[in-house]
Amino acid sequence: MNDERLVILDTDPGIDDAMALLFLGGQPNIRLLAITSIFGNAEIDVTTRNALYLSQRFGIDAPVYRGAAMPLSIARHPSPRHVHGDDGLGGIDAVGDFTGEAAPGEASERMIELIRANPGKVTILALAPLTNLALALVREPEIAHQVKEVVIMGGAFGWAGKRGNVSPVAEANIFNDPHAADFVFNAVWPVTAIGLDVTSQCVLTSKQAAELADRGGEAGKFLWEISRGYEDVYRRSQGVDGCCLHDVAAAAWLTHPTLFRTQTGPIRVLTEGIAIGQTIQKPDDQVFGASAWDGLPSQSVCVAVDHARLIHTYTQALITAAK
Repeated sequence: MNDERLVILDTDPGIDDAMALLFLGGQPNIRLLAITSIFGNAEIDVTTRNALYLSQRFGIDAPVYRGAAMPLSIARHPSPRHVHGDDGLGGIDAVGDFTGEAAPGEASERMIELIRANPGKVTILALAPLTNLALALVREPEIAHQVKEVVIMGGAFGWAGKRGNVSPVAEANIFNDPHAADFVFNAVWPVTAIGLDVTSQCVLTSKQAAELADRGGEAGKFLWEISRGYEDVYRRSQGVDGCCLHDVAAAAWLTHPTLFRTQTGPIRVLTEGIAIGQTIQKPDDQVFGASAWDGLPSQSVCVAVDHARLIHTYTQALITAAK
């Protein structure tokens, strides 16, 4: 297909990663070239196994490559087991005794190979800490000129009052490897950040999730089962009736970008201190004195989203795929 989008999915499954993967798997214009795993929502052995399990169970034809187990410079933060469970998929033993082996090769090296083989055509969708992307850039800086787009679920820029979910100012993916994030944002490839500013508005209610369980086939039932504890976390911590579709929102940028409004400007990430992991954009239309943003590439940040249409797009995609 002429409008087919070639995608490398960088992910740490993760309940919301699973939601995004199954959404992408049903999109006719998306071709997943690879799934690259990374630490984040669980340790690397667990996230790699989960990526293999999800792709095999739901017939997603893409090789899984094992990626980074640790951040570039800081110590690894503990996995958020209270959010995603010990197994990364809700703690309900969904994976059972499944075992699988990742495809040969290390994730960042395979990224480089795929980008070189498809210059100007590959989109990287990163739903996790950005370590794999940073390692690929270090190994082959020229890929920044060959990538079509980098779409990141990460950051919190203060739009709609949203500033952080692991600290008052930091979002988890960026917080888990701030040095990698700063490096990735400041590379010359085009980046779009889908941050908490918009993803926190994309709430799948418990009623909508139940409808998916009823009408969304095997995928809908599976997502309902693994997200019971996930919903409870949102209910207790934020008073939300349902859960936020953080990673689904980033995936939806690939298929429905008109649902979003963006602002452009260079982005920096704080790499030390009490605000480590904070993302700060200097808007292109604002003039300041000399600063740490000078001379850096202008990137895009999503500042608004039609969240009702996004939720509808997601649910209908799974329901249609089940027919």
